[in-house]
Amino acid sequence: MEGALIARDRVGVQDFVLLDSHTSESAFLDNLRKRYRENLIYTYIGTLLVSVNPYKELDIYTVKQMEQYKGVNFFELPPHIYAIADNAYRVMCTEYNNHFILISGESGAGKTEASKKILQYFAVTCPTTEQLQVVRDRLLLSNPVLEAFGNAKTLCNDNSSRFGKYMDIQFDFKGAPVGGHILSYLIEKSRVVHQNPGERNFHIFYQLLEGGEEELLRGLGLERDPQKYIYLIQGSCAKVSSINDRSDWRMVRKAFTVIDFAEKDIQNLFGIIASVLHLGNIQFEEDSNGHAIITNGAQIKWISKLLGVHLSILQEALTHRKIEARFEEVLSPLNVDLAYYARDAVAKAIYGRMFTWLVNKINGSLANKDLTRKTVIGLLDIYGFEVFETNSFEQFCINYCNEKLQQLLIEMTLKAEQEEYKLEGIEWEPVPYFNNKIICDLVEEKHKGIISILDEECLRPGEATDLSFLEKLEEKVGHHAHFLTRKLAKQKTRKSIGWVDFRLLHYAGEVTYCTVGFLEKNNDLLYRNLKEVLCKSKNGIIRECFHLSELDSRRRPETVATQFKNSLASLIEILMSKEPSYIRCIKPNEDKKPDKFDDSLIRHQVKYLGLMEHLRVRRAGFAYRRKYEHFLQRYKSLCPETWPHWRGSAARGVEKLIKHLGYKPDEYKMGKTKIFIRFPRTLFATEDAFEYRKHLLISRVQAKYKGCLGKREFQKKKQAAIKLEARWRGVLARKAAQKRAWAVQTIRKYIVGFINRKQPLNPANVDYVRLTRCTYLMKLRDHLPKTVLDQTWLPPPEILQETSELLKKLCRRTLVRKYCRSITAERKAQMQQKVVASAIFLGKKEGYDDSVAKPFVDTRISEEDLNPKVLQLIRHEKIKYVVSVVKFDRNGFKPRERLLVLTRVAAYLVEMAKIKQKVEYTMIKGLSTSSLSDGILVVHISEECKQQKGDAILQCEHVFETATKLCMLASKEDIAIAQGSLLYSLGAGKESTIIFTTAHESRIYKAKSGQLTVVSPKVKKS
Repeated sequence: MEGALIARDRVGVQDFVLLDSHTSESAFLDNLRKRYRENLIYTYIGTLLVSVNPYKELDIYTVKQMEQYKGVNFFELPPHIYAIADNAYRVMCTEYNNHFILISGESGAGKTEASKKILQYFAVTCPTTEQLQVVRDRLLLSNPVLEAFGNAKTLCNDNSSRFGKYMDIQFDFKGAPVGGHILSYLIEKSRVVHQNPGERNFHIFYQLLEGGEEELLRGLGLERDPQKYIYLIQGSCAKVSSINDRSDWRMVRKAFTVIDFAEKDIQNLFGIIASVLHLGNIQFEEDSNGHAIITNGAQIKWISKLLGVHLSILQEALTHRKIEARFEEVLSPLNVDLAYYARDAVAKAIYGRMFTWLVNKINGSLANKDLTRKTVIGLLDIYGFEVFETNSFEQFCINYCNEKLQQLLIEMTLKAEQEEYKLEGIEWEPVPYFNNKIICDLVEEKHKGIISILDEECLRPGEATDLSFLEKLEEKVGHHAHFLTRKLAKQKTRKSIGWVDFRLLHYAGEVTYCTVGFLEKNNDLLYRNLKEVLCKSKNGIIRECFHLSELDSRRRPETVATQFKNSLASLIEILMSKEPSYIRCIKPNEDKKPDKFDDSLIRHQVKYLGLMEHLRVRRAGFAYRRKYEHFLQRYKSLCPETWPHWRGSAARGVEKLIKHLGYKPDEYKMGKTKIFIRFPRTLFATEDAFEYRKHLLISRVQAKYKGCLGKREFQKKKQAAIKLEARWRGVLARKAAQKRAWAVQTIRKYIVGFINRKQPLNPANVDYVRLTRCTYLMKLRDHLPKTVLDQTWLPPPEILQETSELLKKLCRRTLVRKYCRSITAERKAQMQQKVVASAIFLGKKEGYDDSVAKPFVDTRISEEDLNPKVLQLIRHEKIKYVVSVVKFDRNGFKPRERLLVLTRVAAYLVEMAKIKQKVEYTMIKGLSTSSLSDGILVVHISEECKQQKGDAILQCEHVFETATKLCMLASKEDIAIAQGSLLYSLGAGKESTIIFTTAHESRIYKAKSGQLTVVSPKVKKS
């Protein structure tokens, strides 16, 4: 960090503690502005990090940056969010204690992005295994889900968190993330039913409509256009250019899968979202009695279906209120205004409780079942101090929360300072600061605070109003110095406070609250009969959120403010048990533009974030502190006694150094392990002196060293060059002479050989002949025939004609032998069958040429596929071939599906489990087929066989294969190929004819003449 002080005039100081004018707000803003213009968005106040939203992508969040900050001392590198995360992680691992990182700031200041960066840092740098990877992915993907259901576009921020979130990340003893737990605070339920101009409802509604599948939307009764839903159009900005709802929807669906949501839960969740949209579209009108009735039943039918409640009961609950008397319950009709109130109350209730269920579900998936002790780092992403033109109940709760956190911050900062002073043996000087406990008590004190008065007004019998609440405040806390109303104010300030307003003097300044809606929002009541309807819902999530026990309890539920106060007290208790780290986020402008620095807006935030107060507390003692070893190592060159090597203790060396530098006694203190410097100017002077000294030392060392290296290198190169040149010239000359002599002899020898090439082999031509042989054989090696059918051969030179012929014969024999050896017995049998088929069909039957390339198979149907009864009947005969055929009856030529089974001795026609016909091969007189492309095969059976009744007419898809196999098994040398017609026997001496003809389509039918006619398609001859 000290190295950056040289450029402090241009880029400011990295730590506000080092500002000379630490009490000046202008100096604070000026330093922040300098750094922002240089894209340095992070600055420290001691260990607190101030972050300014750049509104653009900066290349400072890479894996390389993460590795750079991993395990490095906090102040060694420039300020960064990774330094905060790494410091918390490192201290947690070494000291085995728990930490939390508090992230606060205005909406749009970058709190959510800061928490994401910290989670990403832990995900990348912490040790992990395949099992822990699942936990890591769930931790990271819980953010998109919570953002979808808990974030919305506001005027200040397109992705504003509308709830407070505290996440505990659990680590095992190795420092690996093994689980997590999330607490949520005060989700803004009112946004479900109302949005200000320029704002949107929660993201999930728009994501569902934009990215949901058509089938899903149909099942929910929704349409894609958000303009059709009243709850989505009040802000008049359903579409936002900076938000990609479709892409975010895909991310949410992916997150549901990784976080292990059941499909049923997802469907119930979407059903609730759709129900809220349908609720918003319910319209009421007055009947003749002034009672509210629902104008259109389409929406309420969908709500009834999606929530699993009875239609008539739901309709009654939305238009009536159940009033309990002593011994009976009475249904009182609602007017239109109360009906709309009931409708909105239901929408807010089911969304609010559904969000709580969602957080609990995520916690269930992040829970670590291992009961061993874990250390945790908590991330608190909470709303910052809010001051609007009109501040309501939500701002009151948010600012009360910030008041408590500011109190915690100051107390813990003072405590940390005191502990460090005590450890170093330096006397602690009391620090005056504004203790905001008085404001916290004003809000939360039991029976006397504003929250207690608000609850009392909500619970008391009679007609309580926001004005009566204001009057009660004036009565009970009107005397308080930090409370003001129009009635209590002086003449000068009275005009700035409305009749229904009260003003609180917070630690960060004055805030005026409008009491309109305080009672309603604090009560957050849901009529009893509506609760009864929801308790009986068939939607699993609604049933979990609304328990029947609520109906049995007569005790009034806690108000929203009391719930929030108790949650906040629990949170403070959690934070007090952990070591703190702080990140304060600042929004530089309202337009969300990069490089725009709005002084008035930032001054406002600096004030409300309490940064000047924190700086004052941090600077109350000493501005700079460092361990003796680090301080001496950096600045020892400034003192002749410590430079270049100091042999004594580091503390003694620092004493010598500061004495030489002329530090005054009031400028520093010597602790046990650290030196404390009170004023930044003292450190700046030391750093400037070090920078000047560093340049002198570096220049001197560089000059001497470069001169020495240059001279030595020059002399060495010069001697080497002289020797190399002499030797190399000699080598080159000898090589050139030898090469020329060899070339002359070689050329002469081959010229003589070429002249005498046709003479018998002799010393004159032997080298040329050898070269010719070698060249030819090398070429021949690359051009040898690859197959038996390849007849090519490289033409030889004249002197190698005989040799070439011998080699050619040898090569062919080798190829033939290799081919013969490669033929298997199965292949040989197939080829024999193909030879027989060729002898029978070649040039005689159409379609044969196309079948040649297709190998015959052993059988078309395996034995396992035959009926066991058939196998039992022919068990003594080995089955050779089975194929499906169509057999035509002799009378009527009706086709019958059969299996033709060929064994060693007979052919069988089989139907299912029956053998319909057996023909022994000895009884086969001959086989016939046509010359056309039909699949007809006629088996002529001898008349001597009395069991047979004429010839068998078969049609087979694989006629060439079947005919060949039957011919071979029956030992028939040939098959008769009929032209135009074929004569066959009907038995008992009768004969008939099959007519073969061609047409565009194939068919087989009985002609009017009573003869079987086979029509084959015409085959185009190539």
